[in-house]
Parts: sequence; structure tokens; C-alpha cells
Amino acid sequence: MNESTNVTEASGLYIENRTFEELAVGDTAELTRTLRPQDIELFAVMSGDVNPAHVDEEYARSDRFHKVIAHGMWGGALISAVLGTELPGPGTIYLNQSLSFRRPVGIGDTVTVRVTVREMNAENHRVILDCRCWNQDGESVISGEAEVLAPTQKVRRPRAVLPEVHLHERGARYRRLIEATHDLAPIATAVIHPCEPVALTGALEAAREGLVVPVLVGPEARIRATAESAGVSLDDTEIVDVPHSHAAAERAVALAREGRVEALMKGSLHTDEVMEAVVDRTAGLRTERRMSHVYALDVPHYPRAVFITDGAVNIYPSLADKHDIVQNAIDLLHALAIDTPRVALLSAVETVDAKFPSTVEAAALCKMAQRGQITGGVLDGPLAFDNAISAEAARTKGIDSPVAGKADILVAPDLEAGNMMAKQLIHLAGADAAGIVLGARVPVMLTSRSDDTLSRLASAALAQLYVRHWGRDAS
Repeated sequence: MNESTNVTEASGLYIENRTFEELAVGDTAELTRTLRPQDIELFAVMSGDVNPAHVDEEYARSDRFHKVIAHGMWGGALISAVLGTELPGPGTIYLNQSLSFRRPVGIGDTVTVRVTVREMNAENHRVILDCRCWNQDGESVISGEAEVLAPTQKVRRPRAVLPEVHLHERGARYRRLIEATHDLAPIATAVIHPCEPVALTGALEAAREGLVVPVLVGPEARIRATAESAGVSLDDTEIVDVPHSHAAAERAVALAREGRVEALMKGSLHTDEVMEAVVDRTAGLRTERRMSHVYALDVPHYPRAVFITDGAVNIYPSLADKHDIVQNAIDLLHALAIDTPRVALLSAVETVDAKFPSTVEAAALCKMAQRGQITGGVLDGPLAFDNAISAEAARTKGIDSPVAGKADILVAPDLEAGNMMAKQLIHLAGADAAGIVLGARVPVMLTSRSDDTLSRLASAALAQLYVRHWGRDAS
């Protein structure tokens, strides 16, 4: 009687082979797998095959099959999996494989793979197996045969536990953010002291993308020397010559006050120098709003961009400060076409407790939102970080909330917490970070010296979208 093994049902904790002596003509084994988008992505990463028929949905719609299809050898790999793990299993040596691809396999198709022993050669332990793959409709998608050298010694080993694979296309959300600006006019931007290559090239790249019209403010000789060392041209780029970084910050703020620029961009100087000039009461950039910083983070494995505030400006914000911090962040997300952002007011615990002032302030902010003092978002808090970003953690705690597990904005209790939270996500979770200061008459792009060009472009896109949505002096 022929023996059959189903890989899906009988995988178990161990993997065991069938030696040549245990095989018989007609023996079969099979597995069933449903094609997911991540299967295609992972196969493309592993093989380097980025044929647009497999990875470009727009192109695939215009191709002959009108949909994204699997790489042909994805099915071949499933056949190999059956041969190497079940029939004959560990110890099998692949010799030859012939395959005929009959139909494409698309996302959502369920493919069943079956191998059947057809011929056996006792002299050299060679085995020929028929290989068949069909879809959920019973249609043949692959057929062929495999020739293997069957094992002669019994093998039984613990089945390997494979690592989890999380695919993240770095910068994809930022590229979509930049694409959203393509129909907008660039914003005139004072770039403060761009005297290092990364600061200067970031500003010029933002200009090439149509995000900004840069006005370079700093020592002209140093700026030109930086451009020469970076191999970039400053043709048609305005330079405002000042002697040093402190003067550059003051002059850039003056340009904003005079209406000559619509935004400020930090170059190669300390954040304190920039913000000291911006917050100066005589500078004319203050509004009724408290200024605050918003990190825009693209975090692998989180299904949406997440915004953290305030991690750069307000050290120990009061309740009144937090009112403005929350409203600034909500207004930014409105400019990004997020109509009703979910705002999580963070603390160490989820209940209001006078021993934790941040919990009392979170409750007060929620009441402000109910009374219309904060508008345009859905607030909840206090929430611990895990409950704000993990639906499972929130369910475990019994938290029923429209924000828990799916927050867009994370409001930190103070600057230390916000700064550490953002930098932990950047350096431990591989997040990309952009940033912007709001609440002044013009937005301020506070890029870090370590930021790459994409992060600088994303910060510029945030500023452009904000200015074009709200107009100058919106705060």
C-alpha cells in the first residue's frame, strides 16, 4: 500500500527522512501554501529578482496577467521543501529538476504541491519523482520531475525553528510623504549656517525635489568651500553672508519676520543656537501658541507613521503647555491629510493617580478635548507606551479605547521621556526620523547632523505641507 505524508498536518516537532530501503514506487508527500505579498517580497530579497511583474503592482496591472504574480521558482522552492524535508527528506541529494510552468500564481492563490515516487534504482539509490502543483481551483500550475539521490541512513532531528521575518521597505512612508508635495509650490526656506556637506547637500536636494527654495545664511566663504568639497553647484542659490553661526540664526529669524522666507532649516550648528534666536521675544516669531517639536518616525513593524511630541523644546511642560503641544501635533497631521489623528497621552500607568502628575494632566487634556478646547483629534490617556501602540497589550489590560493600540501621536510627559522614546525607536528599532518645530510664525526644521538625506527631505516635506495647508502665520 502506498504511503502518503501531509507536511502541513504532520510537521511535528521532529523532521525524519525515508531511506531508500523505506521507499516504494507510488509513495507521495505534499504541502499546501497560500501566496502572500510578503512571500513575493522575501523571495525577491533572497534572489535579487526584482522583475516588475512580481514587485511592481502598477506595471503588473498592464502586463499580460494583469496582476502581481509569484516568481516561477517560488513554486519550485516548495517542491524542494517537500523533497528535502519529507520525501525522501534529510540526506537527500538533488541531482536534476525539470519543471513546466502552466499557469501563473497570484497573491491569495493556494497551491498544493505533491511529489510521487515513480522510479527507483537500487544500484545507485537514485529516485525519480513526479512533481505536480495545482491551485485552489484544481488547475495545474507546475508539472515536472525531480531526480534525487535518496539517503541510506536514517535521520531524525528536532525540526528547526525558523526566525520570524519582518519586511520593511526603508523610507517608503517618507517617499510617499514627499510625493504628496509634488503639486505644491516650494517654500522659501532660510538654511541656517550650512557649513558642513550633509547640511548643504540636504538643503540643495530638497530644492531639487521642489520642497524648498533655499536661502543660505552663513559665512559665504565657508559655504562656498563646503559646496566645492561636496561637489555641488550654488548657481542661482541666494547666499546671505554673515560672520558666524550665531549671527546666521539671528539673520534667518529676521528673514522670517520680514516675510522673505516661510520656514527655517537648521544647518551645521547646535539646536540651542537656533531655538534661542527663534524664541527671543524681540525676534517677532512668537505666537499665542507654545512652540513644540514633533518627531515623525517611520518605525519598522508599526503599521503607520508615529509622531512623538515633545522631545526637543519643552523640558517640563505645564498643563497649559501640553494643551498647545497636543494641538500643534494635531494641526500637523491635518496638513498630512490625517483628518482625525488618535492621540495617546503617555504615562507609566493607565489609571489616574495623583502620585503621577502626568496621569492627572492626561485626564485634564482629555476633558479639554471633550469641551472643545482641543480640536481635531481623538484623545485618550493616561496610557502606558505598550497600550498606546499594541492592541494586544491594551486587550490584556482590559482597555477599551479608540486610541489604544493604534495611536498616531504619542504625547510624552516631559522632554526627557519624549527624547529617549524617539531615540530608542531610532537606534534599537531602526526607525527613520524627521522633525519639525511648530507654534512659531514659521515652522523650523530641526535636522540632526547624523540625519541622512531622506530624513532631511522628509522634514522639508512636513514643513511644506504644513505651510501650504495652513498658510503663513497659521499658528
